[in-house]
Amino acid sequence: MYNEDQGLFLNAVIAVETDLRPAALLRRLKMLEIEMGREGTGLRYGPRAIDLDILFYGDEVISEPSLEIPHPTVAERAFVLVPLKEIRPRLVHPVSKETAADMLDGLKTKKKVVRRPELSAGRASSTPPKS
Repeated sequence: MYNEDQGLFLNAVIAVETDLRPAALLRRLKMLEIEMGREGTGLRYGPRAIDLDILFYGDEVISEPSLEIPHPTVAERAFVLVPLKEIRPRLVHPVSKETAADMLDGLKTKKKVVRRPELSAGRASSTPPKS
């Protein structure tokens, strides 16, 4: 399902408050992706400059052709669940009723997620980490 023939990537999870409804928020995120240099590669789950997703929208459950909330693969991605657990440890998936910790514990993958604390919580730095 996923393209594993790609390099490392940076992933982050943020929580926001907005007056935009989910479909309008998704349209805005897609416009931001284009502004940030995302181009259609034709390869789903492949490398890209930026990828913005809506994971949750409160406790809403939405299933439309162009929008699914909660994100349909949120429970399968350690690179999403690790930072999600950090910022919203008590968030409960509105369908499965699991927390991020529960979903993380249930993962079958052994893929490693490397934390980059120098990039979190507003501590972004242009200096690369020391090896």
